[in-house]
Amino acid sequence: MSTRPRLVRSIPFWGLVAVSLGTIAGGAYVLNGTLGTMTTTLTDGTATGVDVYVGQSVAQLGAILVGAGVIGLLLALGVAAAATLRPHPPVEVVEPIDWEGEAETVADDTTAAPAHGYEQGLGYTAAVDTASETTETTAPAEPKTTESR
Repeated sequence: MSTRPRLVRSIPFWGLVAVSLGTIAGGAYVLNGTLGTMTTTLTDGTATGVDVYVGQSVAQLGAILVGAGVIGLLLALGVAAAATLRPHPPVEVVEPIDWEGEAETVADDTTAAPAHGYEQGLGYTAAVDTASETTETTAPAEPKTTESR
């Protein structure tokens, strides 16, 4: 029986998916911004050496980030596909519960005498030793009177 969690509850799997999506989004943002700036400055004729030469390196960094994010998503897809191939233990079949018979026993238990020092309405009380108590009540002894003659 496997003790590993299912893939749906796996934190590393969802971490890989989240980081991959974040890397794709960050790379696309950098790539789009750099290429947009390069395009406008080159078509206007106001481009400087920094825009042209450094812009190319920054655009390449954005493309690398997008590629790394795509590779991460492909890895997550591969892990998900491999997880379906892992054998799962068979499901145990249990007998259905007889709720009707259970309800009758619960009803009988509520009318039973309190046990372990629990009294309804009072809560838990001190345990009473019923063997040492006497059930007879004795009347107080009457004083003996001696009649003097």
